[in-house]
Amino acid sequence: MQSDGALLMPDWPAPVAVRAFMTTRQGGVSAAPFHGLNLATHVGDDPAAVLQNRALLRRHLPAEPLWLNQVHGVAVAETGRDRSGCDGDAAVSFVAGEVCAVMTADCLPVLFCDQAGTVVAAAHAGWRGLAAGVLEATVARMGVAPEAILAWLGAAIGPKVFEVGDEVRATFVSQQPEAAAAFVRQGERWLADIYALARLRLAAAGVGRVYGGGLCTYTDSEQFYSYRREAKTGRMASVVWLATTSST
Repeated sequence: MQSDGALLMPDWPAPVAVRAFMTTRQGGVSAAPFHGLNLATHVGDDPAAVLQNRALLRRHLPAEPLWLNQVHGVAVAETGRDRSGCDGDAAVSFVAGEVCAVMTADCLPVLFCDQAGTVVAAAHAGWRGLAAGVLEATVARMGVAPEAILAWLGAAIGPKVFEVGDEVRATFVSQQPEAAAAFVRQGERWLADIYALARLRLAAAGVGRVYGGGLCTYTDSEQFYSYRREAKTGRMASVVWLATTSST
């Protein structure tokens, strides 16, 4: 993972036309408990502060992102066709200069591109969306061979602190028996490795070139917002787009 100030840059061999990063909580104007670069309008932050934070983000982008109303589902929106605020947990773009974005604060953000640099996508993969197939739906919507796709796993809650119940483990194991290896018993609950679960789902979908993973939003309060740690907190954004031919 490379860092550019408050931005995390994916460590993946994407083609030159693909641009991507994940924000942290550093920078921004939001006051406590959202202190930093909160980009979400639905968490109780001062709307004026969120707009100012989004303006700061916009300086790094060619256009305003397609902001989704994330519902832990599998719907994939397309930039240029769907409006900001539409329900969905993933976005895809085939057009240069249009920005896909997802917001997270423990859930797993996954960015995608194809090796030819013709399509990009972003997915919000909490455990519900992951189990429901949001990554598979995103891969299918990209419309290219899965083996030509690269995926990058952004910062999410880590496997040493992500506690889940029996029902969550049973959901994943019933779909993929090998998912049992992603759970470790802790008392009456389980510690889940959302990175490992995502890699299993992507592999089953034919995507073998997966990068990133390993950062923990819960344990790194300086860098990241965490819903499980703070409940009332902000959101980071993970964005990806195709550069225009005139971009440097």
